[in-house]
Amino acid sequence: MAGDFSVLWRLVRGMPSAGSHQDRLEGFYGGQAKDYDQFRERLLQGRGDLLTNLPLAPGARIAEFGGGTGRNLEFLGDRLKDCAEATVVDLCRPLLAQAYQRISERGWTNVRTVNADVCTWRPDQPLDAIYFSYCLTMVPDWWRAAENAIACLKPGGVLGVVDFYVSRKEPGDGLVRHGGFARHFWPLWFAHDGVRPSQDHLPWLLSRLERLHLAECKAKVPYLPVLRVPYYRFIGRKPAG
Repeated sequence: MAGDFSVLWRLVRGMPSAGSHQDRLEGFYGGQAKDYDQFRERLLQGRGDLLTNLPLAPGARIAEFGGGTGRNLEFLGDRLKDCAEATVVDLCRPLLAQAYQRISERGWTNVRTVNADVCTWRPDQPLDAIYFSYCLTMVPDWWRAAENAIACLKPGGVLGVVDFYVSRKEPGDGLVRHGGFARHFWPLWFAHDGVRPSQDHLPWLLSRLERLHLAECKAKVPYLPVLRVPYYRFIGRKPAG
């Protein structure tokens, strides 16, 4: 409970407005890094489902962009040990320190951390799979991060995303339409903490990748039992040609 109050206090204070993107991230998450996973376990839904559905062959090389504490790797279960290499890429050093500690404690010899910008980082060789977990909404130039991820994949590689979002007023065929309250409320609510639920993420992903999996859902918000925040899970394949 004390950890929750620590996180809630920093959420109320919001993300710093001064400095570089890295400065703002570290100013916001530095004081809550140790309590990050416990609090957000209840809010950041769909991560396990995303990674369960992420197609991975033995020997795959994978990366999580905006991987933070490395918590999401645990959702891979025994499949993680079958990966040739897994890389946690994040700009926020306090969160990566938690990831490094987790890797050491679990004895994951095939996992490494990289302190880098997901908009520009490139692996030594193309990857089989990349995923974003509640990261794209934290990146001001989110399309650069998504474009870079696709560029890092092998032809036929897969990209997975789970994140908050709001629909367009007139979404595409088969997509969920959110009401006016949700479309206006959630971007305002999250902006204080540097999170930007967007109407453009999902259409952009659908336009660039072959859809393998899509689910549009809603999650409970801790301490706000009446509210449900929209989120989506998407897995797409990079064209082979």
